[in-house]
Amino acid sequence: MLAKSQRCTLPGMSTTFYEHLFGVRDKVVLVTGGTRGIGLMIAEGLVRCGARVYISSRKEDACRDAEAQLSKLGVCVAIPCDISTIAGCQELARTLQASEDKLHVLVNNAGLTWSLDIDEFTEKAWDRVMDLDVKSPFFLTQALLPQLRAAATPDQRSSIINVTSVNGLKPGGLRNYSYVAAKAGLGQLTAQMARDLMDDHINVNAIAPGPFKSKMTAPLYATEEMEAQVRESFPMKRWGSMEDASGLTIFLSSRAGSYLTGVTLPCDGGATTIG
Repeated sequence: MLAKSQRCTLPGMSTTFYEHLFGVRDKVVLVTGGTRGIGLMIAEGLVRCGARVYISSRKEDACRDAEAQLSKLGVCVAIPCDISTIAGCQELARTLQASEDKLHVLVNNAGLTWSLDIDEFTEKAWDRVMDLDVKSPFFLTQALLPQLRAAATPDQRSSIINVTSVNGLKPGGLRNYSYVAAKAGLGQLTAQMARDLMDDHINVNAIAPGPFKSKMTAPLYATEEMEAQVRESFPMKRWGSMEDASGLTIFLSSRAGSYLTGVTLPCDGGATTIG
């Protein structure tokens, strides 16, 4: 009988089959909005698995805190930048290009929500959310296409992962009109970009998170009583975890997920289909 290490090793390769399938070691990754919430969860999982992770946020102190936290686990570099404008997207791309000539994975996670009653919803609440949540992912991707193309091969495709929301798939109770429009639009943009970048060997997929603890969902767990009531409404009776958010991202960034492109995958414990 073969030893366990032999059973797991591919013929002619030093890596294990698990690493061949799910490995992201030494891949260069950029996670926008990577200093808190789901973005920080995704960044942590990637760092723990050996990727060289760059995180970005508009707040410099948040960037430095997250960089210090994640650098204890592996390679993490923070780039403070406001990508709510096209100029900001181009600045972030230039900063990254100064350090890396290839980008294997881009996670467009930065986002904003805004809730108001329908009679009170303002143009500012519409424009700010649409600019950050749907316009910025497109123009940041555009600015980084040279690095994504440089990293891509037919066997090792580059990956763009857009973080949308279950609110872009089904109505919710938060009256966040521009947010649901932006996230639904980002889902369709994902499919269009996947089609147009197919021949460049770049996959484009979306993750639609459900109930995760973040600044956006903080009102849902403001008190223990409120959190218990809210959690009871979840099909799995729990919040999403770091392993849930980063695990799906790692799958889409690795050989295991390389035959998937143009799809939106709910990461919500069954909320969109069962809840």
